[in-house]
Parts: sequence; structure tokens; C-alpha cells
Amino acid sequence: MRPQYEFGTAVRVIRNVRNDGTYPGEATGALLIRRGSVGFVRDVGTFLQDQIIYTVHFLEHDRVVGCREEELQLAEAPWIPSRFEFRDRVATLRPLGIQGRMLVAAGEIGEVMRVIRNAENGVTYHVHFSDRNTLIVPEAALTEASVAEQVDAEIS
Repeated sequence: MRPQYEFGTAVRVIRNVRNDGTYPGEATGALLIRRGSVGFVRDVGTFLQDQIIYTVHFLEHDRVVGCREEELQLAEAPWIPSRFEFRDRVATLRPLGIQGRMLVAAGEIGEVMRVIRNAENGVTYHVHFSDRNTLIVPEAALTEASVAEQVDAEIS
């Protein structure tokens, strides 16, 4: 197990980092660093002997946060911002289907399970809809679930 990044390497965090209860002075679940932020590796360690943990100093926020390797990329690597992220609740803007068979109606609520930034046609998501399989959905076909829920409330 060799670290991908070394001391002083500029890295970008690719998903929001929230307090897992180990960051003092902040509530558990509080947003510590927003995805896309750039910091510098200060230290490299391990957790449970099988995970590399980087201590990253985000100068703009004056925060030092522990990050797993899969949460980071080189700062100079291309960064494609996404509208949604893991665990966000989203609603469909139009019906979704496969081979002419409608699987999800417009306005249905789902949960983002994975963000795919390097898809051919832009950002796509693995979205899980309750009682169904997970679908790959383009960003243009989604909106915030709260927006859809507000529209439903106004119609009712």
C-alpha cells in the first residue's frame, strides 16, 4: 500500500467532506470542506492498516482535514463540477425508460448513489428509485428533490 500523494502535493477534494465526529468544535455531519476545494498534503498515515489517510490543509478555509485517497485528485487534473453528489435527493424532470419501456415517471424522487464525471455526454449519476433498480441518469434530466416536492405541495 503506497500513497498516491506526497507531502506538499496540491490536491482537490472531489466530494464534500463532513464531520464524522472526529473534527473538534463542529457538529457531526457538519460540512467541513466543499467538493472542488484545493489543499496541500501535510501528512500521510493509515487507518485500520488498510486505508491511506491524508492530512490536507485547505488554506482558503484555514482547515486541516483527514481525507481518504478516493476523495482526492491532483489539483491540476481536470475538474468537472457536478450539480448533485452522493446521497442527494433528486427528482426526474421527464420520464425515464429503457428500450421504449418507461421505468420512472417525471417528478419521481430518487437518491444519488454515485457521481460519474467522466461520462461521454457530461456528468451522469447512478440514481436509486425506491422499489426499483438503480438507473444511470444524465444531469440534465434531474432537479433538486425539494423543488419537485414544493411543486407537488402547490398542486395538492
